[in-house]
Amino acid sequence: MKYFRKITGEKVYLSPMCIEDAETYCTWLNDEYVSGRIGLYGRVNSALGEKEYIERVHKDKTHYYAIVLKGNDKLIGNIGIEDIDDISRTANIGIFIGEEDNRRKGYGSEALRLACKYAFDNLNLHSLHLWVFSFNETAISVYKKVGFKEAGCLRESYYFNGKYHDHILMDLLKDELK
Repeated sequence: MKYFRKITGEKVYLSPMCIEDAETYCTWLNDEYVSGRIGLYGRVNSALGEKEYIERVHKDKTHYYAIVLKGNDKLIGNIGIEDIDDISRTANIGIFIGEEDNRRKGYGSEALRLACKYAFDNLNLHSLHLWVFSFNETAISVYKKVGFKEAGCLRESYYFNGKYHDHILMDLLKDELK
């Protein structure tokens, strides 16, 4: 697999997604921890489906990137900027880190900062937003660290593991990025 350093930070870089990584993404998206936190646990995830998804996002007006460790070029996650509104200059952003070993090491917050800075400085966006589930306290902490603020809540709108959870909307304006 070959990655391209599109957006580079200290620990990680963001590269266009590789079709060869479809099985890795499929493994992560079938993991309850990962898929439950991004709202996809109830979906059937297959390697073929992931290949088709990667091919489709490369054609769409989206910016999906592999999160890759700089030191060893290891794929650790994914980040995407989608639903870009050129008139209002807004977009949705989403991220996940695939394996437990790569969480809580600052990789996600660095990747999120890199993608936000790219969205503001290169895509000329003014505002980014994301959705996060109320039980995902680690992600909420990362989002706040980068500058996102809570903007709204859909109460008990996500059913996962036998319970209802709130769906929290967070947003970030260009001048709030930390």
